[in-house]
Amino acid sequence: MTQRTLEIVVTCDEGYLGPLRIMLLSLRANNRAENIRVWILHRGIPQVALESLAVFCGHIEIELAPRMVDQALFAHARSSERYPQEMYYRMLAPHVIDADIDRALYLDPDILIINPLTPLFDIVLGDCVFAAASHTDAVHPATALNNVRLNTNEVYFNTGVILMDMRRAKALIDPDEIFAFAMEHERKLLFPDQDIFNALYGERTLPVPDQVWNYDARKYPDNIIRTGGELRLSNFLLFQSAYAELYFSDRLWPDFDDAELNRALAHYAGRTRRFGLTEEQLAADPAHSSSGHGHNTHPDATG
Repeated sequence: MTQRTLEIVVTCDEGYLGPLRIMLLSLRANNRAENIRVWILHRGIPQVALESLAVFCGHIEIELAPRMVDQALFAHARSSERYPQEMYYRMLAPHVIDADIDRALYLDPDILIINPLTPLFDIVLGDCVFAAASHTDAVHPATALNNVRLNTNEVYFNTGVILMDMRRAKALIDPDEIFAFAMEHERKLLFPDQDIFNALYGERTLPVPDQVWNYDARKYPDNIIRTGGELRLSNFLLFQSAYAELYFSDRLWPDFDDAELNRALAHYAGRTRRFGLTEEQLAADPAHSSSGHGHNTHPDATG
């Protein structure tokens, strides 16, 4: 019996090749027994960079399949240094990839894989063409805002991880429709490719739990490290950091090396995670005990 191949789709430019290597390493580390092929959709990554990436992939037994996308596509669509033109290519994957494959999983190049991916690949899609996670539920204020802004009825899906039924997606996705939507609604697109995906394909997307398949560490931080000698949060993660431990370093971020990270981790390990409780309450309630110091024992903790 032929072993299945996990088909992975990535879109990026040359600037994201560093984070991509880390993602691929984590992908292999947590899917050791799987055949993996990575389709990288790009518009002009230098050949020498692709060859170097191919050598890296060979070392970790991942097949690399680069595909260049016509640079004229989305040439006038909204983009930025943080959100380059390549971000649109994920929606074109069923048309750009020339192999006859059943399913493919799109992954942002700057994420970490911490679990096996086969359970996600094996999800029953039913009548849906895609599966993706949302970081906001149906009653979240942002959901209502996005519904009005994009004329949708579903939760707002994050497109950093998308499972695709490639055959049905190819039949569903009309590249001209994507181009036209990008041009017509350019001024109201906040996260251009993500907004387009939700507007055009949100109703054909199966929700999957974000805590498992697209975990956003910013929602539940346990330890926040601030560099450069700044002793403030500067309006960053104010709500999410309510029970986080704080570590302030005089080192500037470019100089924050392994030794400084170890010091930050040692500081965290020496803390008692109390979550608003007193020492007496902690001692009286074993469920909240942090006997290991720094261990995340919050009852709602995941990962």
